[in-house]
Amino acid sequence: MFLSRTLTRRAGLAAATATAALVLAACGGGSDSSSHSGHDSAPASASADANAAAHNAEDVSFAQGMIPHHQQALEMAGLAAGRASSAQVKDLASRIEKAQNPEIATMTGWLKSWNADVPTSGSSMESMPGMDHSGHSGMPGMMAAKDMAALKKATGKDFDTMFLTMMVEHHKGAVEMATTEKSKGKYGPATGMADDIITAQNAEITEMNKLLGKS
Repeated sequence: MFLSRTLTRRAGLAAATATAALVLAACGGGSDSSSHSGHDSAPASASADANAAAHNAEDVSFAQGMIPHHQQALEMAGLAAGRASSAQVKDLASRIEKAQNPEIATMTGWLKSWNADVPTSGSSMESMPGMDHSGHSGMPGMMAAKDMAALKKATGKDFDTMFLTMMVEHHKGAVEMATTEKSKGKYGPATGMADDIITAQNAEITEMNKLLGKS
């Protein structure tokens, strides 16, 4: 009788020990899983840091300058639909809008990801960083307020001539800014956009000069 009770007690202890071992194993597995999860997130964090570091001051200056520069071009282009007499001028203005609106959105995204200031349409041109371009007041190619006021009053052929003349200068300024970014910038997408701006706007300068009767 005593032996029977002893065997029963031993069997109970063995079962309890086995159960405890299983619980410990489960806890240990959870700990390992948590540890591996932490290691898995490290590469993503490092990648984000690398992307944030893959730009320099010139990239920031380029985006901060080109956004208001594009915004003025869009303001000029927006007048063409109701004031231009030439279908070619209207078509050019439409193409400028389609090209530059997405570029503004892209550059705005860059600046936000870099925790840099995003200029608005009301930003002062002279106050923008890095915009002292040898003899130019503000950014190259930007139209003065009086020029914009005159364009808004013009209609028909007068508008066409004024628009094309002003936009040629505006494009030349954008090409100058993009050339600086291409040579001094570090961020691949920004230097790539700069290259696209140089190619597209030089082609449009040639087109506009032909419409103006220039070689």
